[in-house]
Amino acid sequence: MIRLVASLLACALAASAAEPASARTITHEDLWRMPRVAAPVPSPDGRQLAFTVTLPEYDADRSRTDIWLVASDGRTPPRQITFDRGGESGLAWSRDGRRLAFVAKRGDDETAQVYVLDLDGGEARRVTDIVTGARAPSFSPDGRHLLFISNVPAGSTNEESRRALVKERKERKHSAMVYTGFPIRDWDRWREDTQVRVFVHDLVDGGEARDLLAGTQLSTLPGFAGTGGMGREEIQAVWAPDGQSIVFSASRNRDRSAWSFTHNDLWQVALSGGEPRRLTGTDADDAADSHGSVTFSGDGRRLFAMVSPRTAQVYNAARLVAFDWPSMAEVARIEAPERRAIGSYVVNQRGDRVWFSVSVDGQEHILEATTGRGEPREYARPDSGGYLALTGVAQGDSPMLAGLFDSAVTPPEVARFDAGRNRFIRLTQFTAERLAGLDLMPVEHFWHDNDGHRIHSMLVRPPGFDPSKKYPLFVLMHGGPHMQWRDQWVLRWNYHLLAARGHVVLLTNFRGSTNQGEAFAQAIMGDPLRGPADDINTAADAAIARHDFIDGERQCAGGASYGGHLANWLQGTTDRYRCLVSHAGLVNLEAQWGTSDIAWSREASMGGPVWEQGEVWRTQNPIRLAANFRTPTLVTYGEKDFRVPINNGLEYWAALQRQRVESRLVVFPDENHWILKGENSRYFYQEVGDWLARWLLDEATTTPAPSSADPLIR
Repeated sequence: MIRLVASLLACALAASAAEPASARTITHEDLWRMPRVAAPVPSPDGRQLAFTVTLPEYDADRSRTDIWLVASDGRTPPRQITFDRGGESGLAWSRDGRRLAFVAKRGDDETAQVYVLDLDGGEARRVTDIVTGARAPSFSPDGRHLLFISNVPAGSTNEESRRALVKERKERKHSAMVYTGFPIRDWDRWREDTQVRVFVHDLVDGGEARDLLAGTQLSTLPGFAGTGGMGREEIQAVWAPDGQSIVFSASRNRDRSAWSFTHNDLWQVALSGGEPRRLTGTDADDAADSHGSVTFSGDGRRLFAMVSPRTAQVYNAARLVAFDWPSMAEVARIEAPERRAIGSYVVNQRGDRVWFSVSVDGQEHILEATTGRGEPREYARPDSGGYLALTGVAQGDSPMLAGLFDSAVTPPEVARFDAGRNRFIRLTQFTAERLAGLDLMPVEHFWHDNDGHRIHSMLVRPPGFDPSKKYPLFVLMHGGPHMQWRDQWVLRWNYHLLAARGHVVLLTNFRGSTNQGEAFAQAIMGDPLRGPADDINTAADAAIARHDFIDGERQCAGGASYGGHLANWLQGTTDRYRCLVSHAGLVNLEAQWGTSDIAWSREASMGGPVWEQGEVWRTQNPIRLAANFRTPTLVTYGEKDFRVPINNGLEYWAALQRQRVESRLVVFPDENHWILKGENSRYFYQEVGDWLARWLLDEATTTPAPSSADPLIR
């Protein structure tokens, strides 16, 4: 058993990073081929944790994902239980702990199906055969049925009709898509005429899986939808304690998203099917609280769900609500301190205690609350990094809590959390071999005050750091905006790979970030770019003032998504940066409103529709500042990005070329909002590294000086 106190881990890593003779600089191959450990799923008795490990390769066909088991007490090493190259996901235990369900595409499967593995021995057997594929399995309490979801053609009622509709669509001679409502696109694909549905398969008698929502009034509503936003509709569904019905979260007003906020209600549908019963909201609630992430207490007397209140604000932090079951009378509503967003959570047997994760100043803590009594209190706090994907079994007053632990210098590994002594037991070490010998400096936290706000930042030093030298500064801005930089291992914008060529990297949680609670995150309502950018610039000033090793004459800034928006705003408002990097960044808020897959929240943030040309539309739109564009810029885009469509990148590129700003455009035709493919990721990091090296590592490099008449802000 390996027991590591979080503070000792940080010290050990810092010590190893201070030994340049044995340490080396991280490469893209180190990052990309690092094993990826997924969140664990505990057995019903809490003694075992099931999880998957992916061994990635640049050729995706050569990557593999397998299922592993590890004892939660750490006394025995992990053991691999699947060896198929098809890859597994969506793990679920039977209530007796003897079977494990998972999703895989094996043999001649055309779509992913649910398989069940008997842990007493034998091969996994396929239990679903649905043309549209199956995912998110869950055993019924008695183990006789399996719940799963699938996206099926709208109007289908059984497998015969599903197969007929799928075949018809494949054989169409035209490629036209027709729409009569909003939204029409989602993340990186056009929305198809499909719906996410809840299915139940009889594991004892077999037969065709039943679509519990087929033919219901709910499924015919134009606004019926699951949780979207990432390219696929999802429904989170759980068995009711008696196994005779299913509770799930779904929307009935998604079609209003062009002119109104939408929300998800909780619903209950009988095992035999029939019209679902709405458990939250009323017909008059066009903009009610939104519910999801449902679970029951062990004794079945309480139902818990995450709830996001509906206010005039775009961002509202998630709370936790407890209902009496089956009356659905609300018995408690739990808020984290400063109304920080509650993440994953675990409920005890009686439903009167709950443990949950929250983000605090770049870290993830675990809090404990007693329903209906007192304020939540700190339960486990790491000295570095954070506790992720909290899960567990809590049958008594001493819960088994597990999840993932990671930090900026340690990739995610399965861990069990020991609250009393504020430590964690590391249960896996899959990344240790690749991590060994890498020169990775832990992040350093600092604060500064700006415009009435206390702003948190982190600093990452480059490999082979020498405090007597001067290093350039790369200011990296996060997306969202309602996200945060955290002391974590990152694949798409890895702090240490960006610092590898000799840059200090600055990571600032500007106003709008979620690290300081709801009010701080809401502070950008009506101030989408100017205020956060000011936080960024003053954080760079604070970092330079604090550290003599930062060369304030050599600065670049960059980011992706909202971070790219900020980079484009900096282009028109300051000349302090030698270069900029803008990935998936909008330059024209007006064009973004009309072409993105999200519309209403942008309008609400700006204080009114674009055609009214309110002050924010007129004063915080980067394209209107194009006369000031001077800073050399690397512009990158995924052509399949529908969240920030490429038209914004092309418009930015045209403005840069029109203003004769030295710039470089890199387009990935096969990528979406994120650069996800191995070789594309390697090329992207090479482009960013080369761009920064050109403008930061050459002392003679200068940018054209703006005229004194330019209204630039330093």
